[in-house]
Amino acid sequence: DLTGRPIVGPAGQMLDRAIAEAGIARKQVFVTNAVKHFKFAPRGKRRLHQKPNTTEIRACRPWYENELAAIKPDLVVAMGATAAQCAFGKATPINKNRGRLIDLEPRLKALVTVHPSYLLRLPDADARAREYQRFVDDLKVAAALLRKLARAA
Repeated sequence: DLTGRPIVGPAGQMLDRAIAEAGIARKQVFVTNAVKHFKFAPRGKRRLHQKPNTTEIRACRPWYENELAAIKPDLVVAMGATAAQCAFGKATPINKNRGRLIDLEPRLKALVTVHPSYLLRLPDADARAREYQRFVDDLKVAAALLRKLARAA
């Protein structure tokens, strides 16, 4: 957050690795935050992220809509509950919806998955490896759609 770029540090490195493993070129991806501010609680020298509330997510939605209008993506990958709530305009359960394409608009699809920081917080190495593979598998759904759209173009 201090760099002013979205999803950096260990979570950003994990995202970049997963994108590559899924077969997606990083230059095809635009990464943004659904909420444009970083809410935190100070813990000594560390700043612990706090989840934005619905009012904050709604307040930032115009930026998301402007980004969609400017970029005109074929796919939105909502990573985590905050991104899913922003994309769908309502609370959207991650595990119930993850890994499948969902219509947002007639020409815009969404894919719901976990946020890379969730993977970093898993306490068990086996669970981290298993969930990381599920994350890559979710991104492979995105890669398959991108290949299909490229062939159709």
